[in-house]
Parts: sequence; structure tokens; C-alpha cells
Amino acid sequence: MRNYLTNRIRSLFGWKTPDREEKSIRLGLALGGGGARGLAHIPILELLDEMKIRPCCIAGTSIGAVMGALYASGLSGSEIRSLVRDTIIRKDDSAVEILKDIKRFVKFLDIDFLGPGIFKGDSIMKYLYDAIKIDNFDNLDIPLKVVTTDFWTSSQVVISSGKLLQGVKASMGLPGLFTPVKYGDQILIDGGGVNPIPWDVLEDCDVIVAVDVLGYAESISGSPPNAVKAVLNMFDIMQKSIVEARKKSDRPDIYIKPEIRNIGILEFNRAEEIYACAETACSELRKKLMELYPETPASSEHSKSLIV
Repeated sequence: MRNYLTNRIRSLFGWKTPDREEKSIRLGLALGGGGARGLAHIPILELLDEMKIRPCCIAGTSIGAVMGALYASGLSGSEIRSLVRDTIIRKDDSAVEILKDIKRFVKFLDIDFLGPGIFKGDSIMKYLYDAIKIDNFDNLDIPLKVVTTDFWTSSQVVISSGKLLQGVKASMGLPGLFTPVKYGDQILIDGGGVNPIPWDVLEDCDVIVAVDVLGYAESISGSPPNAVKAVLNMFDIMQKSIVEARKKSDRPDIYIKPEIRNIGILEFNRAEEIYACAETACSELRKKLMELYPETPASSEHSKSLIV
């Protein structure tokens, strides 16, 4: 943000901007974890595409790491939406279609009740590889940092080189659900345990946009949650506490939180609802980005890329 303010001051006083600073603002994008709620990242990515804004770097945790890897590999927001549409169970599917989808979904998740996690995650990684066709951080179009947690030391581990999908798999390793990943001599699990929205790991950025998709949980019936929901929501509560503490000491330049309410971590079949929940957040982000780039129409098809 400092470089942006400096350039505005130079413009007000008519001072010449050094050649190095004539380039556009470097925007960093932090995509948070939240399971199925992370589908709300897709409309955000589509908005960046529409505005011709290309992040200089991306950091992601859990589902944010998955979305970050897809986007950093060169897929557009709309292409990621199509990928999701071809994978999930949709509300308007017929009974026959749902049965076929469930069989495919079960196989897709690699269920293993006797292992250290209910889901192995290997099929998900193969699916991602087929979509991305990149298995090394160095080959990505946009630099990516994936945040994971060392199970034994409870410390943050940021992966930005080496095998891409192994790092992504580790970042989404929610204990009890996905099998932890052995990475060198470390056992890695979901990055949400230490850094649910990793805006602080982004460097050399003028502006950082952080997207919080943890959502809101509300009591509808007034009854206590079942055991599974209680455990999953407890993890959400922990992540929200971490985010609030970090915001007090080091708030990102732009913090966006879609109004996602009462959608579970595995309810990917509610994709359309999740997208709709992100509409207000996208409008808010559009306004903030237009304040940074007042000279460029947000919807112009001919506007040049703003981020270099």
C-alpha cells in the first residue's frame, strides 16, 4: 500500500514517478480455508478476470490452496467454475443422476475408514493434476505459497517450491477427514490450524486482498449439534479466533468476507448458494479495486492488464 500512496502524492504535486514505479500496483491475493465455502473464491477470481487484474502472487490455505493452485496454473475463474460444476452433485439433478454422481463422488474422495483419515485424497490430487497439468511450483504462471501445519510441532510450514500437489494435499489435510501428508521428515496437516487466511506470508506487494470464507454458523432448531458437526464447527471456531487475533495486529489492506451462513464444510452440492452468497462481497471488492484503479473501467473488454 505504501508504494500506491507514494504514487498518488507524486501525482497530486505533479512530480515525476521513477521508471520503476510507473508499473501498476502489485496485488497479492490470500485465499482462506473453509471447505465447501471456499467455492466463494471462484466469483472473486472471476471478478479479477473481468477487471483484468492479475495478482503478482497468491497464498492459500486448505481449499484456498486448491483454488490458488488452479488459478495460478493459468485457469480462469470461469474455467474453475466449470470444473466444479462437472464434479459436484447439483440440486436439480434427477434421482438417477444423483446416484451416478454419488458413486463417482465416493470414488473421488477415496474413502478409507480404517486409515488415519476418512479420505485419502489421492483421487482428488489426480483430478487436480489432470486439470492443472503442472506438478511443480516453479512452473506456475503466478507464484503460489501454500500454508500447512506441522502436526508434531504445531508450527506453520509454508511451501512454495517442489511438488505442487503434495503441498496442496498437505494444506487441505483436515485432521480426522483427510490423511496427513508426510513431507520430508515432517507430518503436515491443514494449514487452518495455524493460519486460516495467510495474508501475512505474501511479500513484495503494494496491496493485499484477503478473502475469508469461514462463514457464519447459526442455530436454526435450537438443538445441540451432532458429534460430527460439533467437531467440524469447533475447528471453524478455532480458525475464526486466529483470524480475529491476526486482524488486530496486522490487518490486510482489503479484507473481504462473503455472507456464507449455515453451509457445512463438505456441502459442495450447495455451490450455487455459495456463489450467490459471494455477490455482495464481489460488489464490495469491485468498489475498493476501482478506488485503486480509477482510470480503468471495471468491465472494459479492452482494458489492459493492471498488475505486472
